[in-house]
Amino acid sequence: MTLTDEQQLLQQARQRDETSAAAYGELVRRYQTAVFNVAYRLLGRRVEAEDAAQEAFLRAYRALDRFDLERPFAPWIKRITTNLCLNWLESARARTQLLAAEMARPDQPVSMDDWAQSAPSPEQTLVREEQTTRLHEAILALPPRYRVAIELRHFQELSYEEMAEVMERPLSSVKSDLFRARKMLAEKMRGE
Repeated sequence: MTLTDEQQLLQQARQRDETSAAAYGELVRRYQTAVFNVAYRLLGRRVEAEDAAQEAFLRAYRALDRFDLERPFAPWIKRITTNLCLNWLESARARTQLLAAEMARPDQPVSMDDWAQSAPSPEQTLVREEQTTRLHEAILALPPRYRVAIELRHFQELSYEEMAEVMERPLSSVKSDLFRARKMLAEKMRGE
C-alpha cells in the first residue's frame, strides 16, 4: 500500500525527531486557514480565533499517536477546533469575551472568493457586506450549542450523525438544535 503525501507527513510527525517538526509544520501550513475559519465563525473575534487555532494544532500534535492514518487529517483537526471553541464558549471567561465581541463591531476576514468573482457594483458590495455582517452578528448571538450546530452543518458540511458524534449528543437533540438555530437565525435576520 502506498501512503499519500498527507499520510507520510503524519507518520513523520509522529516520529518526534528532527524531521517531525518540519512535517507537522507542513500540515499546519496546509490547514491553518481552514482551522482559523472554523474558530473565527464560532468565536467571532480574530484574536480568540488565532489563539484557538494554535491551541487546536497543539492538541492535535499531542494526540497524533492516537490518530488513525487511514482517515483524512482535515475533519479531525476541524473537530478538535470545534470542540475546543465550544469548551471556550461554555466557560465564564468566554461568555464575557463574547459579550464584548457582540457589543463591538466584529472584524471581518478577507474573503478571497469575493475577489475571484466578477467585481460587483459598489451598491451590491455594500448590500453584501451588510448582509454578511448581520448574519455574522446573528450567528454570534445564538447560544453556543446552536452556533456549533450551524457551524458543523453549514460550514463544515457534516452529516447529522457526524454532528452527533462531535457534539457528543443524541441524534434527535442535534436535529432539534439545528432546527431551533435555523429558526432563531431567520427571526434575527427578519429583525424580529
